[in-house]
Amino acid sequence: MHKTLCRTLSLVFLLAGSDAALAQTPPAAQPNLLTITREEVKPGRAAEHAKIEVGWPAAYEKAKSPYYYLALISMTGPEEAWYLSGFDSHAAIGDSFKREDANTDPVLAAELARLSRVDADMLNGIRRMQARALKELSYGTYPDLAKHRFFEITTFRVRPGHEPQFEAAAKAYGAAARRTGATSGYRVWEIIAGVPGPTYLIFSSVASYAEFDQAMADGDKTIAGVSADEGATLQKLMLEGVVNSESQRFRVDGGQSYVAPEWRAQYPAFWMPKKPAAPKPTGQ
Repeated sequence: MHKTLCRTLSLVFLLAGSDAALAQTPPAAQPNLLTITREEVKPGRAAEHAKIEVGWPAAYEKAKSPYYYLALISMTGPEEAWYLSGFDSHAAIGDSFKREDANTDPVLAAELARLSRVDADMLNGIRRMQARALKELSYGTYPDLAKHRFFEITTFRVRPGHEPQFEAAAKAYGAAARRTGATSGYRVWEIIAGVPGPTYLIFSSVASYAEFDQAMADGDKTIAGVSADEGATLQKLMLEGVVNSESQRFRVDGGQSYVAPEWRAQYPAFWMPKKPAAPKPTGQ
């Protein structure tokens, strides 16, 4: 049973944005807090949804918002789009809300309201969540997200009262990963609002999809290096503490993301994709 947990934990990462955005620079470490907007897209409406979503980055750019986010589009599981923003504090999150208020910036507020109305026709539902970083459970060097194009997000739903078991299992796996020299890193988050708890998220990201092969190899290597005590800790969590776990893979959508100028300057073709030319009228 602990092998299942090891494989799951081995394929994970972290997110974008961060309050480092206030200085107009990409994040260099795992942000303290993460906000997630999870949109369930209607079947067959993904392309239309994407066209509408590019309006948000344009609106934030015009308003010179310092708060960035990544857009992730599901490749497995339900048709979903996740929008991730990192912050250093709840005060910073509150400031982002204030900047979107009609009393602060009526032009931005009106445009966001317009986009929300149009977007509603593309969606079956929206869930908003907030999470706090568990940096002591995360592993590896913080990735250069400007280069990363794919994510894997694993959700662990844990029985109430078994939070210490999850933390012990994550520490045991991290110890084995360090001992065996695993190169694939991951970031751990605990949901603090928006879903029933206790719920944990583990993020991993890669520059190319082929790099998931290395992540799986690292996972197998880590499994082989788990000590008897570490294995018992992992197995105890899976047998007693975990309600269920689910892993989903996503692609980063540069056009739907709002990122730092440095990222756009470094990789303009990805972060600032050209809009397709409008079709010419027939007969011309």
